[in-house]
Amino acid sequence: MPVIKCPNCGKETEYKENEFRPFCSERCKMLDFGAWADEEYTLPAETGQMTDEEIDELEKALTRKADE
Repeated sequence: MPVIKCPNCGKETEYKENEFRPFCSERCKMLDFGAWADEEYTLPAETGQMTDEEIDELEKALTRKADE
């Protein structure tokens, strides 16, 4: 049977016939879910400022779309 490491605690556990996979236990599964629910997992995002030109172009496009 394939053996994997639990993504939460690192303990090796069997993948097949494991109702909590890829976690080793319900505890690890719930800890991971809690971290997700508390927004501890994030993706890096680019933060950028729009130029005045870009804002004007966007407003014009929205106006054209509203007029259609």
